[in-house]
Amino acid sequence: MNYQGKKAAFYTLGCKLNFSETSTIAGALKEVGFERVGFDEKADVYVINTCSVTNQGDKASRNIIRQAVKQNPQAMVVVVGCYSQLKPGEAGNIEGVDLVLGTQEKFHIPAHLGDLSKRPATEIITTRLADIKSYHKAFSWGDRTRSFLKIQDGCDYYCSFCTIPYARGKSRNDSVENTVKEAQKAVEKGYKEVVLTGVNIGDYGKTTGENFLELLKALEQVKGLYRLRLGSIEPNLLKDEIIELVAASTVIMPHFHIPLQSGSDEILSLMKRKYSTGLFEKRIQQIRSIVPHAFIGVDVIAGTNGETVDLFQESYDFLNRLEVSQLHAFTYSERSGTQALKIPWKVDISDRKRRTQMYINLSEKKLRAFYQKHLGTEQTVLFESQKKGTNMSGFTENYIRVETSLRDELINELQKIRLKDILPNGHANFEFI
Repeated sequence: MNYQGKKAAFYTLGCKLNFSETSTIAGALKEVGFERVGFDEKADVYVINTCSVTNQGDKASRNIIRQAVKQNPQAMVVVVGCYSQLKPGEAGNIEGVDLVLGTQEKFHIPAHLGDLSKRPATEIITTRLADIKSYHKAFSWGDRTRSFLKIQDGCDYYCSFCTIPYARGKSRNDSVENTVKEAQKAVEKGYKEVVLTGVNIGDYGKTTGENFLELLKALEQVKGLYRLRLGSIEPNLLKDEIIELVAASTVIMPHFHIPLQSGSDEILSLMKRKYSTGLFEKRIQQIRSIVPHAFIGVDVIAGTNGETVDLFQESYDFLNRLEVSQLHAFTYSERSGTQALKIPWKVDISDRKRRTQMYINLSEKKLRAFYQKHLGTEQTVLFESQKKGTNMSGFTENYIRVETSLRDELINELQKIRLKDILPNGHANFEFI
């Protein structure tokens, strides 16, 4: 069907992977005639790409769905993403929702739209977990200076606290050759920096007989790609060869994002993680020995079931002594169907929030120390299209955020700078060189 003259609006919640997939979904609607408009505009179709990693993600998804319905009660409202796969009935019970599409169906929205008339009852179409096998390529475009390139989907780990494997299925990927072609498309759209994203990117290659290191070496050769950034990679999959490649590369940025989740081996065991604190510390030491200026971000969860006061303190002390740059702290959220619910020791909500705040305070201290260490150094910044008032910002190779007054000619440009000092908002001040 041709939808020429019709308008579609999109909203993305959650991870970078969702952002990459929303762009692909938007591209599919554009091919059948839709014009993309802002989510706050009146549209004929609203597509909400949801998140369900926490209870807060579920709540945010529901709020945005209701916002779309309120924006134009006559529009078709389509709900996709992890929330729609995990809780399709709950999403479908929200008044005004027309379509709830699961993990595989979300890439075929045009086939389900019909004449865009409101449905008398919500239509729910999902695929059971065992049958989620197809891989859909994606990269983000149109809304940010950096492009998020999807290289992998699904997860085989089944950590006790996590629902993502139940929402996205088993780990799968496209070939190195096809993934490189997607990166080339991003560069052709004007992107100078690409960020690799997936559920478990270190698992890349399982379905094609290739590996993550091969992919990185191939992506380094993409003409016109000035910056390649790694997404989150599990410590047991972050091999020495990968760290050595980053150290030697002029394209792969000195920036690592490594999920830890807890600095206690007892909690890691309860979480069913595949590494120990000893292995994690070894990875940090290896990075610091050969890429000393690298930014290292770490994910950590506060207040999981089984986390006694002593075990939290053990985790906090472990992170406190590690030379990492920033913590991404999350408050534990019970998820139905997960094994973590069987762990007897429960942490009060107030204590979870207090522990999360302790991690946040520690993170701010570490981030400032990382910035302070690099004052006076010469860096290259890629300036972002996002604007905040009269200012704009950009990031150095090792992810130090700098800020300057708004100058449109700087957007998506690489500039040589020298870091001077730290601004009151925590960003770095600089001078052009």
